Amino acid sequence: MTTETGRSGGPNPSEPSTDSRVAPRIVFIAAVAALGGFLFGYDSAVINGAVTGIQHDFNVGSGTTGFIVAAALPGAAAGAIAGGWMADRLGRTRCMQIAAVLFTISGIGSMFAYQPWDLTIWRILGGFAIGIASVIGPAYIAEISPPAFRGRLTSFQQLAIVLGIAISALVNYLINQWAGGTNTDHLGGLAAWRWMLGAEVVPAVLYGVLSLRLPESPRFLVANSRDEEARTVLAEVEGTSANVADRIAEIREQLAGEIKPKAVDLLTPSRKNLLAVVWIGIGLSVLQQFVGINVIFYYSSLLWQSVGINTSNSLLISMISAAVNIAGTVVAMALVDRIGRRPLLLIGSVGMMVTLGLAAWMFSYGTHANGKTTLPKAQGITALLSANAYVFFFAMSWGVVVWVLLGEMFPNRIRALALSVAASAQWLANWLVTVSFPSLSRWSLAGAYSLYAIAAAISIPFVYYLVRETKGKTLESMG
Repeated sequence: MTTETGRSGGPNPSEPSTDSRVAPRIVFIAAVAALGGFLFGYDSAVINGAVTGIQHDFNVGSGTTGFIVAAALPGAAAGAIAGGWMADRLGRTRCMQIAAVLFTISGIGSMFAYQPWDLTIWRILGGFAIGIASVIGPAYIAEISPPAFRGRLTSFQQLAIVLGIAISALVNYLINQWAGGTNTDHLGGLAAWRWMLGAEVVPAVLYGVLSLRLPESPRFLVANSRDEEARTVLAEVEGTSANVADRIAEIREQLAGEIKPKAVDLLTPSRKNLLAVVWIGIGLSVLQQFVGINVIFYYSSLLWQSVGINTSNSLLISMISAAVNIAGTVVAMALVDRIGRRPLLLIGSVGMMVTLGLAAWMFSYGTHANGKTTLPKAQGITALLSANAYVFFFAMSWGVVVWVLLGEMFPNRIRALALSVAASAQWLANWLVTVSFPSLSRWSLAGAYSLYAIAAAISIPFVYYLVRETKGKTLESMG
């Protein structure tokens, strides 16, 4: 029996390895690259513990608070756009190092901010780094990974994001306890909330230092006629048995065949509207945010304090929610290729609709006195359980599956451009929800959660009638 070979007589580069073991060096490379995802989650969620301290020390209202918290999101949108351009010109690892520097500067600047306007600037800068990390991490891991292990290794990015959210909650809680129990208490001459924002410097510096030990992406090296370096990297990451010459030729052939899509490629033949599949991608992105998930990760400490729970306990609840988010993400990763994308989305939509509706109902029992809102004990416990059940239903469905679908559902010729449009819609929807929540909650906390429950209800027919299943289908079949 003969084996299909490439030009140099080695195994076919498209054939996956039968070895189920992932080399420790490859795991290290993927883990370091995923630190960008960790910082993505950390920087996005760390503001949660600082919100009430910012309001107190800067004497700002709900509108300004929402603007400060949401400031990272337009920065992230700009960073995502710039990240792709920078990666093609400077290299993937250099972009990681730039992102690490920006995360570090943002953390230090936020820690020592003296006015709302300069805190907003540091938040925007941190958001720009988030945008770069959101683009570079998955692309680099996919390009550096051996084909047989690509799926497992690229999942590091999403896991790193939810771990970043969880660790930020833990750090906020510990700093709050060390400072004395509230985020306005002082520790080493600075308010606790400032230490919360500044603690980001530690993982940011680690990310920058470790990224110096990463090899450059073979794809970038070949694209820039650095074939000898590409051969060295491929031999390292794919093993000595890999047919490096064929892999170089394969990468070069892919690069030669790429055609950058134009904006008109997203339009119908009449050019009067976007293609239906693009609208569906935008709809998935917007609904993922309109169910209000980032309210939990950006404002949960403010939320629970607003219904009578003290600062320490509200931060502890945030830690629990972050752990639930991790558990739900692991469930999604285990099930998405087993039961399919649509069933997971539908289960999640129904679960979110019910739990958000129940939380809204419980918040309607709140009573106002002396500027504070309190819930009866039974309703408070029910609201807490409902909110965490909601986080689980989101994490095991829409949190992971939307990104999987956005990477699969578009035709090859427009995939990159359509994905960028859908991702931009997601950042915009995220910004809208984030900036509006403080004012909405001041108007009616029950009303705010009712709106998110309505969005979850709308997502059910949207998925049922419009979203196609992509499980088991090749990317080339997405016409």
